[in-house]
Amino acid sequence: MSFTRLLCAAAALAAFVGPLAAPVPALAQGKTVAITAIVQHPALDATRDGVVEALKDAGFVQGRNLKVEYQSAQGNPATAAQIARQFAGSRPDVIVPISTPSAQAVAAATRDLPVVFTAVTDPVSAQLVRSMDKPGANITGLSDMAPVAEHVALIREILPQARRIGVLYNPGEPNSVVLVKALKDEAAKAGLTVVEASVPKSSDAQPAVRSLVGKADAVYIPLDNTVVSALESVIAVGRQAKLPIFSADTDSVARGTAASIGFDYFQVGKQTGAIVARVLKGEKPGDVPVALAKGTDLFVNPKSAAAMGITLPDAVVKRATKVVGE
Repeated sequence: MSFTRLLCAAAALAAFVGPLAAPVPALAQGKTVAITAIVQHPALDATRDGVVEALKDAGFVQGRNLKVEYQSAQGNPATAAQIARQFAGSRPDVIVPISTPSAQAVAAATRDLPVVFTAVTDPVSAQLVRSMDKPGANITGLSDMAPVAEHVALIREILPQARRIGVLYNPGEPNSVVLVKALKDEAAKAGLTVVEASVPKSSDAQPAVRSLVGKADAVYIPLDNTVVSALESVIAVGRQAKLPIFSADTDSVARGTAASIGFDYFQVGKQTGAIVARVLKGEKPGDVPVALAKGTDLFVNPKSAAAMGITLPDAVVKRATKVVGE
């Protein structure tokens, strides 16, 4: 995420209400959308901002005919469940949970309020919907299944001598479990071995990445909210140990990962916001197929890569959508 966007995100966040604030009152004339995320980090914040921007494009403007409530669970599943119950009791027109843990908490809290999830890797395996085409009930949304095969190919291209890929993830995040399985499948096809390191909470990220030093030739961070929220501590170890760190989300490249192929999460939010607008205009969520995030970009950070002991090939840098850290 650019510094400018960070400033915009901070300004937008300041306009929202903080964690566990008062119930959401519906506007006398207009709609109320309640947004919640499991944790705050650039990708999820950009998703939230994209939702609000898309609603504005569709004619739902904050302060005029739209009230937006936002709360972060700060990485705590119990808080996510508490926020979900509070939102359900407040009866907004649509609830937008960002990330799988938040979506599962909201789905458990209400069976009738419209729900449009986003940034969920595999909504079927997470038992949020019956199927992608016919979600059913009161819920639909957007899947951001990461292009794991492209990630493995990129690591292979940058580190052709690599044999072992370390992966940091929280086994308690269903989205991460799905992606680690996909990583193992794709790595095996490429002749690579995957070495796992568990990160049940963000404070475990640094010791977990340290445990991979000497055991892995590179480290891959999937779309894992627990690890991404503690990314700087992982990057620090990568630089100290000359262990290259790659990420599944492009926003993490500006924070110091070497490279990534991924979605622009502001655009993911805009895709989601378009679905929210359809629901606000009367469509039933269960009748709206789950959408897939569109478009991928290649972000690279040559300076950070060099600090981790590797040189990004010219071919990779030249085809990058964005080169950061220059």
